[in-house]
Parts: sequence; structure tokens; C-alpha cells
Amino acid sequence: MTVRPILTVPNPILKQISKPVEKVTDNTRRLMDDMLETMYAAPGIGLAAIQIGVPSNIIVMDLARDEEKPKVKYFVNPEILEVVENLSTYEEGCLSVPDVFDTVERPEKVKLTYLDYNGKRVTEWCEGLYATCIQHEMDHLKGVVFIDYLSRLKRDRAVKKVQKFNKLKSEN
Repeated sequence: MTVRPILTVPNPILKQISKPVEKVTDNTRRLMDDMLETMYAAPGIGLAAIQIGVPSNIIVMDLARDEEKPKVKYFVNPEILEVVENLSTYEEGCLSVPDVFDTVERPEKVKLTYLDYNGKRVTEWCEGLYATCIQHEMDHLKGVVFIDYLSRLKRDRAVKKVQKFNKLKSEN
């Protein structure tokens, strides 16, 4: 497994719309393994393939707390089938927008279908942090970053903060 570089805003690749995966293959699984390794190294709880420059409808996630056993989930071609009307608000962050956090309102429960690591179809309801995280990561597949939900002023500040962070990082 390989830790890959994570793209950060304002990289235009993050605005690309990802393409469906035709079939889960060994190459797909290798990509998901690399994504998981990259997510853990960052560290984060979710990562979309586009965040490492691969415009494919693939997401990896692990919502386990530090002391818990890993709860790894793989999503190929995820699709939301149904949402509830009730909304919940979470403070979100993003590996493509390091050190920036803000609240985003999303449906508190969604019905999701996807292919798992082995290409098996799964359909399930997600709620709480799981629902928020999958919606956040699925936004990436559509070229949307969580700061796109913020006011223009907050979004511009976030991008400037990331650019400054990246400049300092490259100087060291």
C-alpha cells in the first residue's frame, strides 16, 4: 500500500466530476487500499478518490474512535436513494482543506446503495456521523468541497489559509 499526496483547495482537479467504476477489480482494490493508507496517514475519517487525483466514484471511510477496532468501509459508485427531511448540523473538516472547520447542515439520515470492496451490492440506512460523512465524501465525487456551503467570505479565507499552510509546508 502507498500513501499518496492529497490535493488541497484551490486545485482545479477537486472540482472535477468523478466517473462511475465499471467493475470492482484488483486495480480498484489496490486503489482503495492506497486510499485507506493515505486517509490514516493524514489522519482522517473519509477520503474520496478525487482527493488523490483519481476521478473515480470511490470512497473509503473509517469512523472508529481511537480506542475502537477499525470499522473500514469501502464505497464504489455510491448513490443516495432516499433522504429524511430532518437536518443535523456537524462541524466538518476536510483533508483537502487542512485546519479549516465549520458547521454544515445536511439530512440526518440517508438510504445509500453502493458496491463494497468485493463488488457486492449493499443498500443501507446511514445516520449520525455516518450520514454526514458519506454525504461529505459523495460531494467530492460531484466536485463539491464542504467550504462551498459556506459564505463567500469564509470560503475565501479558508482557501487563503490553505495556501499559506501549503507555502509554509513547502519551505520546510
